[in-house]
Amino acid sequence: MAQTREEFPIEKQLRKDIQEAQRARDQLRVDTLRMVLGAIHNLEVARTDRKHPEYGKPLTEADCYQVLEREIKMRDQAIPLYEKGGRSDLVEKAQREKALLQSYLQAAQLSDDEIRAVVARLIEEQGRDFRKVMPLAARELKGKAPGARVQQIVKEMTA
Repeated sequence: MAQTREEFPIEKQLRKDIQEAQRARDQLRVDTLRMVLGAIHNLEVARTDRKHPEYGKPLTEADCYQVLEREIKMRDQAIPLYEKGGRSDLVEKAQREKALLQSYLQAAQLSDDEIRAVVARLIEEQGRDFRKVMPLAARELKGKAPGARVQQIVKEMTA
């Protein structure tokens, strides 16, 4: 018998927001949030396949945020194509979906001060070598802060 795992806070929030969107009859929001939950579920199911590179690894909350980032990136890639094809209706829809998804990511993002605290700790452990600190910072802050922002702060602090 399959065991069920405890839902992560982001999943609980998405489900709660779907219900609110249904009550408000906001179909775009309902569809977008359901799509994200479906993508999270698909990742979890994919990890049960022996051929999957992350076979057997349990789903983490960071994985959920990576799914959100991937969905935002898909919208970023689609918008120029829609514009090129003259589909302003799809451009508007993709932009609204992207804004909605970004609101969930931004709620989970660390502030610059929190990022600096992590980087300062890593510098204390590793020294002021950018090439040693950056990979560790990227790994530790993955899903919690944008990579470009982490890189900028590491550069500032190791210079």
